[in-house]
Amino acid sequence: MIKIKRIYEKYSPDDGFRILIDRLWPRGVSKDVAHVDLWFREIAPTDHLRKWFSHDPKKWEAFKKKYIKELKENKPSLDKIKDLKKEHRNITLIFSAKDEQHNNAVVLSEFLHTL
Repeated sequence: MIKIKRIYEKYSPDDGFRILIDRLWPRGVSKDVAHVDLWFREIAPTDHLRKWFSHDPKKWEAFKKKYIKELKENKPSLDKIKDLKKEHRNITLIFSAKDEQHNNAVVLSEFLHTL
């Protein structure tokens, strides 16, 4: 099972294997408090795409298409995440964006369910 969760939400053992999927470490969160098992920067949108999107809901549909294109071109990271899905019963994709509906975790989660 793949879930998504903001890093600022309380840690739960039910989260399973926690993967931070942001390119930058979240502000104000220590590594001890974060309970992150893997900081997987390589699966995050590129800096160029991240900065272009800037969490603007008007760019959401275009962002999704561009990020999915990046994911499809990033075979090593996709292979790694597929292996993690097989290895762990529960995976939680951790993100820091304030907008819980328009962020890379939503896109990645949806994409991973198609694999």
